[in-house]
Amino acid sequence: MGRAVGESSKPQGGAARRGGAEPWGPGRAGPGGAGAAMDALCRAEPRPRRPAAASPLPWSRFSAWLDCVCVVTFDLELGQAMELVYPYDFRLTEKEKTSICYLSFPDSYSGGLGDTQFSFRLRQSGGQRTTHYEDDGEYNREAPLTLQRESAHYFGYVYFRQVKDSSMKRGYFQKSLVLVSRLPYVNLFQSLLQLIAPEYFDKLEPCLEAVCNEIDQWPPPVPGQTLNLPVMGIVIQVRIPSRVDKPGSSPVKQFNQENLLPAPLVLPSIHELDLFRCFQPVLIHVQMLWELMLLGEPIVVMAPSPTVSSEMVLALTSCLAPLRYCCDYRPYFTIHDSEFKEYTTRTQAPPNIVVGVTNPFFIKTLQHWPHILRVGELKMSGDLPKQVKVKKLTKLKTLDTKPGIYTSYKTFLHKDKTLIKRLLKGIQRKRPSEVQSALLRRHLLELTQSFIIPLEHYIASLMPLQRAITPWKNPPQIRPFRQDDFMKTLEHAGPQLTCVLKGDWLGLYRRFFRSPNFDGWYRQRHKEMTQKLEALHLEAICEAALPKPTESQTGNVICCWLP
Repeated sequence: MGRAVGESSKPQGGAARRGGAEPWGPGRAGPGGAGAAMDALCRAEPRPRRPAAASPLPWSRFSAWLDCVCVVTFDLELGQAMELVYPYDFRLTEKEKTSICYLSFPDSYSGGLGDTQFSFRLRQSGGQRTTHYEDDGEYNREAPLTLQRESAHYFGYVYFRQVKDSSMKRGYFQKSLVLVSRLPYVNLFQSLLQLIAPEYFDKLEPCLEAVCNEIDQWPPPVPGQTLNLPVMGIVIQVRIPSRVDKPGSSPVKQFNQENLLPAPLVLPSIHELDLFRCFQPVLIHVQMLWELMLLGEPIVVMAPSPTVSSEMVLALTSCLAPLRYCCDYRPYFTIHDSEFKEYTTRTQAPPNIVVGVTNPFFIKTLQHWPHILRVGELKMSGDLPKQVKVKKLTKLKTLDTKPGIYTSYKTFLHKDKTLIKRLLKGIQRKRPSEVQSALLRRHLLELTQSFIIPLEHYIASLMPLQRAITPWKNPPQIRPFRQDDFMKTLEHAGPQLTCVLKGDWLGLYRRFFRSPNFDGWYRQRHKEMTQKLEALHLEAICEAALPKPTESQTGNVICCWLP
């Protein structure tokens, strides 16, 4: 997979060469009908471009999944440049366009050629704006907290190609196809890019319009439903997770595949990464990383490529599930980002954010951050991968910094050696990576649940009794959360009931109370409890037996004549 960025000529309106890459990538065989179906789609009449004053196109179904699709190319005079935004009426601010352009190309040079995929997340600028899709409230009420539609950020899913091309002035073809969405469906959208990007690089804009028209026929993402999503003669089958799903349960396997020819491409998950592959160089430190994420600590992930950077950051943010990570995170960040000065200033403490970078320049500008994770290329092997060491921040060198976790952090909990032994045994037995990932995800889930269950029990005790709800008074108030009272409950109802790990659980809770994750968790729970109280109060009013009016009351009727 290429990681390089050089220079190429200004994009021409004609065809671009594919550089001999296979459209399905290594290890993936494309169905025979895909090419023919794509050709037919490309010959179809595209939707006409319409003037700005015309009524908007019916892109509501497309907007349920994507905000827009961007094509970013390399211009000799401008550098990265936005070549195309589709649908044509979608409006990105100039600041957003600039950010997407820089985030869509690798930030540091390497000699590799080929295709690479990665993800980024950027802050929306220019305030709230209307979209064709107007169902955010219902989706977010039913979706898990970790999969809710973002209101202030965009996700970018990138397929970047760099190949030699003698027809270009500098001898290289460099272009990125970017799916922009508010949904964190990294697995779905990266799989979609594997299908459409190679065809787009071959056949260009008409194919992109055809694919977008197909997406505009998809049913909206409804939590709890299994959906068939046709694109380019293939059917992608996915299940949208629901808030009522049992945490850690396997995706529903009883997909309805009747009358689907060819057989659908079934994605086991729309969002879950291969955790074992992502964490392989830090397996013995997973618990430390879990604590740092739980406490919302500032973390820099320094990686050799945007792919490794973005996958590691997304893996870190997912390891708290079902607890929502409430801090900011940037899977891939460049020196051109609009928040660069904000994150690199030394006049104030680093923000609560996990940021993934590739440019060696960040070793110098971010060396004052408290936790820096330096990783190399992720390579699966038949043995336990070499594990990085925990090192002091003073060991961080501007040049040639070795992989490691540079921090002075001391964990509150003891290391779980049982997990490492199970994973090591799986490597020796050549257990599939997805099984190893399931073991790792189960361990992190149980760890998070053991931590959060005492908090859930305590906050539930703050809810007024139902008999205190009467139709003749305002709803009773939720009692305040008192940290000292909660700590007293841990002796008899603490994490030790469900977790074998020893350590300073009390100290971990005290530190957690100062983190944005506690604030986000408490606000969400308080909001849900308030809504429940209001619903019970309304129910009590509806069921109340209203007193019959007295004879004197019935004689005094005031009539109002309406015009």
